[in-house]
Amino acid sequence: MQALLGFTWLLAFQTLGEALSRLFHLPFPGPVIGMLLLVMGLRWCAVRASVQIAAQYLLSHLSLLFVPVGVGVMTHLGLISQYGLRILAVIVLSTLIGMVVTLLALKRGRGDQNA
Repeated sequence: MQALLGFTWLLAFQTLGEALSRLFHLPFPGPVIGMLLLVMGLRWCAVRASVQIAAQYLLSHLSLLFVPVGVGVMTHLGLISQYGLRILAVIVLSTLIGMVVTLLALKRGRGDQNA
């Protein structure tokens, strides 16, 4: 029952984020706003406990989420062979940029300016 409550919280925050994004014509996608609301909602023990159980369930079945990606790659092998190196370069570069930005944001949030 706790897992269902956790999924309900996740969907409620995503729906609320989507509604706020569309209602106020915000430049951010609804799921991003919903995730920010979820982070704030995790301060409450009732939300945190049920979402933790739902998250553990989702993580235990994470490999199933990669099946559609694998099928898509197999379907478009011609494009992968043609643009594969460019796609790989973009993935590596964007991952590094994301990691650096996250590091800087965490260091700034802690007040530690010795980055």
